[in-house]
Amino acid sequence: MGRISILPFLQQILQELHGRVVEFNPSLFSLFVLLFLLFWHKFTGGGKHKKSPPSPPKLPIIGNLHQQGKLPHRSFHAFSKKYGPLMFLQMGHTKTLVVSSAEAAREMMKAHDIIFSNRPRTTAANIFLYGCLDIGFAPYGEYWRQVKKLGVIELLSLRRVQSFQFVREEEVAILLDKLRGACVAGATVNLSEMLLSVSNNIASRCVIGRRADDEAFGKSKFGELSRRIMVQFTDFSFGDTFPLLGWMDYLTGLIPRLKLSFREMDAFLDQVIEEHRILESDDPHHLAKKDFVDILLSLQKNCTLDFQLTPDKLKAVLMDMFVGGTDTTSTTMEWLMAELIKDHKVMRKAQEEVRRIVGKKLKLEATDVDQMNYLKCIIKEALRLHPPAPLMVPRETSEIVELGGYEIPPKTTVHVNLLAIQTDPKIWDRAEEFLPERFENNPVDFKGQNFQFLPFGGGRRGCPGMAFGVASAEFVIANLLYWFDWKLPALDKDLDMTEVFGLTVHKKIPLRVAPTLYSP
Repeated sequence: MGRISILPFLQQILQELHGRVVEFNPSLFSLFVLLFLLFWHKFTGGGKHKKSPPSPPKLPIIGNLHQQGKLPHRSFHAFSKKYGPLMFLQMGHTKTLVVSSAEAAREMMKAHDIIFSNRPRTTAANIFLYGCLDIGFAPYGEYWRQVKKLGVIELLSLRRVQSFQFVREEEVAILLDKLRGACVAGATVNLSEMLLSVSNNIASRCVIGRRADDEAFGKSKFGELSRRIMVQFTDFSFGDTFPLLGWMDYLTGLIPRLKLSFREMDAFLDQVIEEHRILESDDPHHLAKKDFVDILLSLQKNCTLDFQLTPDKLKAVLMDMFVGGTDTTSTTMEWLMAELIKDHKVMRKAQEEVRRIVGKKLKLEATDVDQMNYLKCIIKEALRLHPPAPLMVPRETSEIVELGGYEIPPKTTVHVNLLAIQTDPKIWDRAEEFLPERFENNPVDFKGQNFQFLPFGGGRRGCPGMAFGVASAEFVIANLLYWFDWKLPALDKDLDMTEVFGLTVHKKIPLRVAPTLYSP
């Protein structure tokens, strides 16, 4: 109505002025322009726009890119204390929203979860994951729903996770033998490296049926290649930050490096899949201990899925399973053991529980872990204080949305800062301290329903591999606490807890410790 009614008014003014010679009056002209702008603002809906979230001052072209620092989760946390729980940043060309409170995270994942369920498509993810055909980075839509259902029901269900207990037992036994050898020799060990190795081997055997450090793989060893890819996932890309400068990724060598790693991994996965097909035809009984490749090939062969599982889709899912199941688990265990070594009181309490439940048995069993309530509190506290991915895997808005009274435009990259939420002193007492007792008789869990505690994310894009990772961490840590006593090497008085940001946030200085064998 407003847009239509103003036209006759303007036409009448023009008709009255037509044919007249009017002396130019600057004041009258300025008034006319001001009135016109007011009318334009009102009738085009300008007054209806919501304000944007507050933002730190930014520079031309690069925006706030220079302010993220080497540890973005901590830089963003510091900024949120000044600019609030919803903060808008301009990271080069990319509009970015940082969410730093449980209330804002709840509104985002409860009231507007669908709008926030897309993923920004990065250069590395696009190359490594076959055009983002995996679960983690696929665009929100029907295909993503189908492939997530495949992951949740067929690969990562609780029943499936339990079926791989034999893998965890065998890999932990190898780890324990290495540690016993170090005890006999009186040597210190790089526990960070050992935890990464056991995590890689558990995930690798569950995914492709082979140990990640199997020397029979030669130069294409899955473990070395996968670690290289995880590092390259976080390499800076001009194309991601400044789309018009995407050609720079060729000049810097980024694209050639990513494609070289991808070709090696693609060839390796083709080889593994072909070997599984041959083994199935030669020995149909080998499926008694199925890995993910076996399961996916069986589903592909029997056409039991709601979509066509092409070779590229199959390999993308396999990549997802390995990347999501190794570094996050080993990082959690690394920080956990570091905190226990710092606090002898917590360490003793944990060991007393584990050793009381296991008794004098020769082998710790999964059913024993189910009874270790304090151990579960320790793992929760490690995930709270040291979330492996403190900036939750980014999301992207699919349309304009109002959040916390602010207007968030479409195609905005969204980071939920778990560090800020999980160390918020308004929620957590003595928030910066490692206190597992806070979870005793506490219903707060990490399954995505308590928005003050989201180490595995929440909403539709929550991590489907949560049960897999937690089962591995619980079993490995229980065995380390049962069989060994732990202390720093004699020359090390303090434990360096400096962080390094990457696909996960791990210790900058590897955890070197001196184990001592415990005799039940």
